[in-house]
Amino acid sequence: EVQLQASGGGLVQAGGSLRLSCAASGFTLDDYDIGWFRQAPGKEREVISCSSSSNARPYYADTVKGRFTVSSDYARNTVALQMNSLNSEDTAVYYCAAVDPDDSDYDPRCNVYGMDYWGKGTQVTVSS
Repeated sequence: EVQLQASGGGLVQAGGSLRLSCAASGFTLDDYDIGWFRQAPGKEREVISCSSSSNARPYYADTVKGRFTVSSDYARNTVALQMNSLNSEDTAVYYCAAVDPDDSDYDPRCNVYGMDYWGKGTQVTVSS
C-alpha cells in the first residue's frame, strides 16, 4: 500500500523552529518529486517547497525562502522540512505529497492539483 506520513507538527513560539518529516512506504521517494504544502484556515492549499533527487536546487515559496530548508534521506525513504524563524503566518496544516515525473501531465512546480500521493497533514501552530 502506498502511503505518505507527515509528522513533527506542534505548538511553537514565534521565532522558534520545528522539523517536519515525511515518510514514504510502498514506493521510493527518490523516484518522485516531493512537495510540501500548507493550508491555513480559510485559505487555499499552497505549495511552499518542491524538490526532486535530480534537482540540487529545491523551489521555495517567497514566504518561506531563507527560513525553511528541505532535506532528503533516501536511505530511510524520508524527506524533512526544517522550519526556522517561525511566525504566526506560518500557522497551518502542513502536508507532504509526491508526484511521478513520468506522469503525462507532470508539472515540475508541484502543482497542488497534480500530485499523485498525499500524506495526512500535521498541524503547526505558532504563538505570538
